[in-house]
Formats: sequence, structure tokens, C-alpha cells
Amino acid sequence: MALSYSQQPIDPHLSEEITDLVRHLPTLKHGKWIKRALEVLIRMADEDIDRLDWKILTASLEDLERGFQTFYPYRHTRKVTIFGSARILPSSTGYQLAVDFARRVTQLGFMVLTGAGGGIMQAGNEGAGRSHSFGLNIDLPFEQDANPYISGDPKLINFKYFFTRKLFFLRESDVVALFPGGFGTQDEAFETLTLCQTGKYGPAPLLLIDEPGADYWLTWQQQILDNLQVRGLISPEDTQLYTITDNLDVACDIIQNFYKIYHSSRYVGELFVIRLNQELTDEQVELLNENFSDLLVSGKIEKSKALPKENDPSIHLPRLVFHFNQRSFGRLYELINKINQCEASCFVEPHPEVK
Repeated sequence: MALSYSQQPIDPHLSEEITDLVRHLPTLKHGKWIKRALEVLIRMADEDIDRLDWKILTASLEDLERGFQTFYPYRHTRKVTIFGSARILPSSTGYQLAVDFARRVTQLGFMVLTGAGGGIMQAGNEGAGRSHSFGLNIDLPFEQDANPYISGDPKLINFKYFFTRKLFFLRESDVVALFPGGFGTQDEAFETLTLCQTGKYGPAPLLLIDEPGADYWLTWQQQILDNLQVRGLISPEDTQLYTITDNLDVACDIIQNFYKIYHSSRYVGELFVIRLNQELTDEQVELLNENFSDLLVSGKIEKSKALPKENDPSIHLPRLVFHFNQRSFGRLYELINKINQCEASCFVEPHPEVK
């Protein structure tokens, strides 16, 4: 009688590797997190879980493994995700617009992520060029072949699940650009907006790019205003989370300006920490306090150096720290825009591509 999956004998060599790993956990750089991951697997192994559940778990981990390994060498380079229809033909003006946009952002020092398919995805990889492109493909019974501009490249990743694929689109991106598209593009637009609105992604520029004179995104926004904002289902400042434009000069300026002084942000304990490419003056910080006190639950916006609890305090960038209310993310984007409008106290060599 054949053994069930749970009854299969363990490879002795693998068993030795697991024992050796557990033995060395205290000395490993990320031993705390490896231990937690192993504990989850052990708990699940002792629970009544179906074979299909294990297949989902294993395939998800394999998706994550491929993504982590592919992106790790490029973790310090800023990237732009380009979303849009797979049905746009190479002969169309929309296709050429996406080619031009991708080419221009790579000239600014960014790399480009696409879904690796045809249409706008192909245009993004074509404009960026193979050396500056990533392709995040999804296994589908149709439209699953990678476009010729990323096919065969080591930066092409084949995902089994949409949710792991979406994770890497946003996890790795410092900018999201959406061109017109169908259900898939709308899904990507609303998921990105939801994550921006709830603080699970960003802050980062979210650009809705149309062909010159076209109204795809303006019509989309009108529906947002008429059916959501009027009913009080979103806040008026939520429209600050994105920018609609039909001008690539405007789109590229927004990207460059967003990372002019603002560098990055994160929570450290109860504090929201904004890293800056240059230190602001006391007068500039006081003006921010006057205009954005509604973002605070207590205290003031204050200047700071790297905090002891930060995971990488070796990055000696100046900081702003404050107790953020964790809900007014549209206003937070306004704060970042105001920070980027501050006059430079000294010349800083711009490197928006380095993070």
C-alpha cells in the first residue's frame, strides 16, 4: 500500500540539515524570524489541514522564494510599476506613450516592473530595455507567455498566485503608474488606492496616465466623486493619493519631486519617522507644525537623528518624527509635498534611484 504524504520517510540528509539549522538559530542573523516561520510550520503539521492547504502553502512559499531571490540584488534601486491593458496594440498611441514613459523613468535612474505580458506591459519592458526591466508573469491558461522584451531574462518571475505577484509589484515599487485597461487594471488601481489609503503601501507617487486629450481616467475619477465622495464613502483628501495627467513631463516631474527631499518613512514604535535627503531648518519645521497639526495625536513634528530602535540606523539621514494619527493618509501626502517644496539649505546631489 502506498504511503500517504504525511507518512513518507524523511530524507536523512534533509533531517540533518534541519537539525543543524535549529542548532545554529541563535547565531543566525535572522534567527528570530526563521524560528517563528519554523514554529508556524510545526504547528500546522500537528493540525487537521487538508492536502490542498499544504499545496497552497508550499506554492505560495515557492512564489515568495523566487521573488525574494530575484529582487534582492536590486533592493537599493528605486523602481516603477507599470499597469495597463494587455490588449493595447503596438501600433496604438497608447502603446507608444507607455514605451516613452518607461524609457524616461529609466533615464531618471529607475527600473521598471510589468506583468510581463503584451500590450502596456510589453510597452513598459520595451521602453525600459531588458537590463532595466522586471517581468512578473502569472500562470494562466491564456495570455501567459512573456513578451519578447523580457522573455528568457533572469529578472522574469513566474508566479502561481495573483496575491503573491501583487505583493511584489507593490513591495518593490517606489512609483505606480497606471495606463488605461480593463478589469485587471481596475483591480490593480483600486487595490493600490486601498493600500495607500490605509497606509499599507507608500507613501509613493500613484500616477494615472492618459493619452494626450483623452478622458479615461477623468471619467473614472468622476465616478469616484459622484458615487463615493458625495456619499461620504471616501474623504475629500483621498483624491490627494493620486495624480491624473496626460503629459509625460508632468508625470516625470512628479516622480522626481516626490523624492527631492523626502526619502522614505516607517513606523518605529509609536513614532512615524520620515527620512529626508537634507535637513530642514527650524523655521521650516515650525511651519509644518502650523499647517499639519491635524495629523498629530499628540506632541509636535520634530527633527531627529536615527532612532536606536530603527533596524538600519547606519543610514545617517536626518529625520522628522511625530505621533501620526494613522488615518489621514491623503493629508500625509500633502505634508510630503510641502516638505519637498522647502528651499534647500544646502546643495544635495540628487539620486532619486538610490534607496
